[in-house]
Amino acid sequence: MRKITSLLSKIIVLGVPFHALGQDHSTWRDYGGAADSAQYSALDQINRSNVKRLQIAWSYPTGDDRKYFFNPLVVDGVMYVLAKNNSIVALDAGTGKEVWTYSSGPKTTVITNRGINYWESKDRSDRRLLFAANHFLRAIDARTGKPIVSFGRDGAVDLKEGLDRDPATITLVQSTTPGRVFEDLLILGSATNEGYTSAPGDIRAYDVRTGRLVWSFHTIPHPGEFGYDTWPKDAWKRVGGVNVWGELSLDEKRGIVYAPTASAKYNFYGVNREGANLFGDSLLALDARTGKRLWHFQMVHHDIWDYDDATAPKLLTVLHDGKKVDIVAQVSKQGFVWVFNRVTGEPLWPIEERPVPHSDMPGEKTWPTQPFPVKPPPFARQKFTAEDLSPFLSPEDRARFRDDLLSARNEGLFTPPGLRKTVQMPGNNGGANWSGAAVDPAKGALFVVSKDLPAMLKLEPDPAQKRSPDDASGTSVDLIS
Repeated sequence: MRKITSLLSKIIVLGVPFHALGQDHSTWRDYGGAADSAQYSALDQINRSNVKRLQIAWSYPTGDDRKYFFNPLVVDGVMYVLAKNNSIVALDAGTGKEVWTYSSGPKTTVITNRGINYWESKDRSDRRLLFAANHFLRAIDARTGKPIVSFGRDGAVDLKEGLDRDPATITLVQSTTPGRVFEDLLILGSATNEGYTSAPGDIRAYDVRTGRLVWSFHTIPHPGEFGYDTWPKDAWKRVGGVNVWGELSLDEKRGIVYAPTASAKYNFYGVNREGANLFGDSLLALDARTGKRLWHFQMVHHDIWDYDDATAPKLLTVLHDGKKVDIVAQVSKQGFVWVFNRVTGEPLWPIEERPVPHSDMPGEKTWPTQPFPVKPPPFARQKFTAEDLSPFLSPEDRARFRDDLLSARNEGLFTPPGLRKTVQMPGNNGGANWSGAAVDPAKGALFVVSKDLPAMLKLEPDPAQKRSPDDASGTSVDLIS
């Protein structure tokens, strides 16, 4: 099915606004602007009346096209960017003059190319940039670009270690998205691969001075931990994923980190992980100092649709039922906005568990219900039928696509993938995806960029893989979009 993409921006007003968190959002010292992931700037020197008069003051060549989504940081008039041959470069923000360059290694080095982290000591005598490259967490001096060799072992921390797996079996754990700095901690998610041999998605916090692992939160619970009974026995030893590959948000005043998780792996067939699979596809509120779970809400039980929450949770303060409430809002690929009391996790509006279709895939046991928020209304289209085909298609294409749609299983958001084609709308790459939302704390407004990207899923045996009794690695997905 030919890719059909439309982008829709929506503004959702969640309540009467209040200034929250004590942040003025007048700097850009952190990924997304600030620790709360607002992606908002209160600066008003440039506005709609004068933006047309802007002229280029300076430019700096990055040397390749890999940096188009890098989030620069600006601290004390110095801009930190990713540029020329995997280098971190410090520039004078006023002139564009190069201050220093740190080379991360050869072109095969993969750096956290969506952004990096900045930390400084209270007396500002120690200022650091923190980032990962080729699965090693590193720290360099923000003023000189020199490596800090006292960090970890010779300036590096192996991110494959400390996951209760043999590091040699882990192929991917480093995310291209940076974590969040809180006090003297760097809190990190991870990017596991998409297969059955993925690493677990533990959320971890490291000491920014030494690189020491301070705490871990097991997103696939270990024996005795909350949620362990939502998995098969000892799933934590072999199942991967349930990771935060996207963005974390911090309530710095309360010391709470909000973490949106992905599905367990494999994304589209969960015969090896019967159960609801906490904490997959959940919004987690963790004590930022200890990693202790404060509350959680699971948006998808036993996800076999790749409906992970990819966008940072958004923090606002609103007037709800006559009371001032600090909230966290999570937007999703399905087009939902989930809104909770930031401290207690109580939903602002009812959330209903509704029956959903059963899977006809051999061995698959889908969860019988899924949660649906009653309010706000969905911001994305959640169904796609033959009547929604573009009027600009050729007669031949229209007939072919119509036949595909009419022969496919198409029973809404939670139509389980199977051996027959199934329709997804807005799709597993649709709705609100990575970095797809922002807030204006002064207006109490949530801005969402939503993609309508219908997809067809079909599961097929993979002859290159061998099956085992407790592993469905002989199944792959054919995605037609």
